[in-house]
Amino acid sequence: MKLLKKVTMFGLLAGFGVSALADNPISTYHYLADPGAAADDDYFYIITDSDDPAPANSNGYKIYALYAFRSRDMQNWTDYGIIYDARKVSGINDIWASGIAVHNGTFYIVFPDGGGGGIGYIKAPAIEGPWTNAVGQGKDKLVGGRGIIGCDGVSWCFDPGIFIDDDGTTYVTWGGGESTSRPNTDNFDIVKLNDAKNAPVGNGSHVKVNNLPTRKMLEASYIHKHKGTYYFSYSTGWQQGAPTIDYGTSNNVMGPYTWKGTILGDPSMNGRSINGNNNHHGIAEFKGHSYVVYHDRRIAKGHNGLEIIPADDGQPKPNEGYHRSVSVDEMFYNADGTIQTVKVTDEGPAQIENFDPYDWYPALTSSKQKGVRSRSNFVQGKAADHVLLPLSSKESWLRVSGVDFGTAATGFTVEAASAADNNKIEIRTGSATGTLAGTCTLKNTGNKNTYAENKCEVEGLKGIVKQLFLVFKGDRDSTMAIKAWGFEGSGTTPPEPQKPFSGKAWDIPGKIEMENFDIPGSGRGSEIKSYSENDSEDHGAESNGGKSYREDTGVDIYKKATGYVVGYNQSGEWLEYTVNVKDDGDYTMFASVATDNSTASFTLSIDGKSVAEVPVAGDSWDDFIKVKANVTLPAGEHILRFAVTGDWFDIDYMTFAKGKDAKDPDDETIGIKGFRVLGADAVANFDVFDLTGKKVSSFTARNIHEAKKLWRENPQSRNVQGVCIIRNRHNGAVARVRTTR
Repeated sequence: MKLLKKVTMFGLLAGFGVSALADNPISTYHYLADPGAAADDDYFYIITDSDDPAPANSNGYKIYALYAFRSRDMQNWTDYGIIYDARKVSGINDIWASGIAVHNGTFYIVFPDGGGGGIGYIKAPAIEGPWTNAVGQGKDKLVGGRGIIGCDGVSWCFDPGIFIDDDGTTYVTWGGGESTSRPNTDNFDIVKLNDAKNAPVGNGSHVKVNNLPTRKMLEASYIHKHKGTYYFSYSTGWQQGAPTIDYGTSNNVMGPYTWKGTILGDPSMNGRSINGNNNHHGIAEFKGHSYVVYHDRRIAKGHNGLEIIPADDGQPKPNEGYHRSVSVDEMFYNADGTIQTVKVTDEGPAQIENFDPYDWYPALTSSKQKGVRSRSNFVQGKAADHVLLPLSSKESWLRVSGVDFGTAATGFTVEAASAADNNKIEIRTGSATGTLAGTCTLKNTGNKNTYAENKCEVEGLKGIVKQLFLVFKGDRDSTMAIKAWGFEGSGTTPPEPQKPFSGKAWDIPGKIEMENFDIPGSGRGSEIKSYSENDSEDHGAESNGGKSYREDTGVDIYKKATGYVVGYNQSGEWLEYTVNVKDDGDYTMFASVATDNSTASFTLSIDGKSVAEVPVAGDSWDDFIKVKANVTLPAGEHILRFAVTGDWFDIDYMTFAKGKDAKDPDDETIGIKGFRVLGADAVANFDVFDLTGKKVSSFTARNIHEAKKLWRENPQSRNVQGVCIIRNRHNGAVARVRTTR
C-alpha cells in the first residue's frame, strides 16, 4: 500500500479553527471498560478491556482481551482493536483491568490473569504491538500463580498499575478485595523492578495511606507524578455504595501516602452509571494538560441520543451494569498540588491540535461514529489488525474533527474490501448530509477479506474544516471492510503564531490591560492558543447585558467602573501576552486585583520559565487593591503567561516598573505638559465616580494617595454610599476608596 505524503509542518493552532469540543465516549460501536492511560511527546494512549463478549442478559463480566487507542489532539482517536487476546495466548485466562506505561519508545502493560490469578507482564515497540512476554527468570508471571513473587496476602491480586519514574525506575502495584490478613484499609502492594525491568527486586511492600475517611480502598491502584509529588489513586469499591476514585500524596513513591480527597465521583450523572457498581481510571499528562480516563454506561443507557448498540449475542438492549463505555475529561490541580474533583462531561476535553489529513490512517480514526461496527483479527506475534465494518444501508459514518486541509485537498484514497457492487464512500463537510466533496465507489473484491486501493477526486476541501464526514452507502449491510484511508493535496495551512491584541507588543516597563490578551495563532501545532478557559460559558456576558468583550473566547470579561476586568478566575486557566522588555534586569510587577478569598493566587512565566508566584488576598470584590512581586526579565520580545493557581479573583491590569521594589507608577502623578514628574508643589486633576459611573466630584491633588485622603475628608463624600472610583484625568491611574456615613 502506497503511503501518502505526511506533512510535518507545525505551528500554533487557532482556538476557533477546530471543532470546539470532543464527544464522550471515545468509541460508540463497542463496549469497553477499565481504562489505563499513558503518554509520550507525540500521542496520548488508552488501553481498555472489553464487555463485548457479555450477552445481553449477562449477570457477570466476560472479559478476555485488551484494546488500544491513541490520539494527537484528544478528539480524534485511532482504535487499534484487540492488541492482546487471552483466548489466543497459551497459558492465560481472562484479562481484566490493566496498567500501561511508555518509556524511551517501549510500551509496557501489566494485566491480571484470570481476574485474580496473578499479574502478567508484556512489552511492545508500539501501542499496536506485537506484544511479547516481558517477565524474566523463565517465568510467565511477575506476581502470583506461576510468578516470581507471591501476592503477599492480597485477596484477589488484580487491577495492577505500572509506573516508570523520571529516572527510569519501574514500579508495579496491585490490590483487590480484602482477606483476613489484609483488610480494605491495607490491601495494596507495590514492588520495584530491576534495571532490566523484567523481575521484581524483593517482595511486595504494603502501600500505606494515612488519614483514610470512611470510604476504604478496594481496587484500581494507580500511581502518577506531578511536579515532584507522587499520587496514589484507587477505587473505593462497590461495597460502600457509590464508588469514587480517591487519592493520597507522598514525596516517596513507596509511601506512606496521605489521603487528600476524591479525583472522580461515581460517573452516574443523568443516570448513566449504576449506583453501587464499580469505577476505574487512568491518568496521564500530555502537552501541558492532565487527563483522566474512566468508564461509565453512556451507550447502554442511550445517554444524550447515543445509539444503544446490541450485545454480542445480537440482543438490542443489554444489561447496563455489564456493558460499559470509556470516556475522557481534563483534570486540574489546585495551587497546593491537590486535585480538583473532575467534572464528568458530555463534551470531553478541547481539541489541542488540528488534524493532518495527509497521513495514512487506520480506518477506525475518528471523533464520532454512527452505524458502524468493527472486527479485530488478532494473531499472536503480529501487530494489531482492526477493520471497520459499516452497516451502510442505514445512517453510517465516521466524523473527523478540526481537519487542516491547507490550500486544498485533491484526492482521497481508501484501502477497502467489498463483497457487493455499488458500495461507496461519500466525503462531506458539516454533517453526514452536508456539502459533498467527493465520492469513492469501491471495487467489488468478492469478499470482505480481499482488499483493493480505491481513489477518487475531491474538491472544496481547503483551510480548516471543523467537521469532516466519511459516509458509507450501500444496498446491503456489512458488505464492506475498510482498513485505512488518507487524503492527497498541497499540504496543511502554513502556521501563523499568536499575535498581540493591538498588533503591537506590550512595552515593559508599562501597563498591560488583562482583557487584551493575545489573538490565537493558526496551523498545526502542539500548543493551541493564547488563553485557556475551564468553563466555556461566558459569565462576563451575563453581567454585561448579554454581550461581553471578546465573547468568542469564553473568557469571563466584565465591564466595571474601572473598565474591563477578567473575572471568575479558576485554577488551571491562563492568558498570554506578547511583551517587549526594554532592558535585562529587575522589575517590580503591580497587579490590580479584587477578591474576598484568602487562597487566590497566580503565577507569571516568560517563554515557559516561571518568574513569579503571587498570592492574592482581599476582603471585598468591590475594592481593587495592588499586589506586587519582584521579577527578573530578559530583554526583547517574549510571551508572558499569567496562570491562575488559586481560585476566585478579578484582575484589572498589571503594571511593570523598572527596578527591584520600585514605586508603583500609578502612585506618581504625571504632569500634563511634557510628561514630567511633578514636584512637591505641583497638582493634577482628579475625578470621582460612583459605581454606576456617574461623576460626583472633581478636585486637584499632588498624587493619588492625597486624592484618596482628600475625598475621605470631603463632606460631599458622605452623600455617596459605599465605594467610589478616583481617576487621574491625565495618566488614567485609578484607585477605589470606601467612605462611611
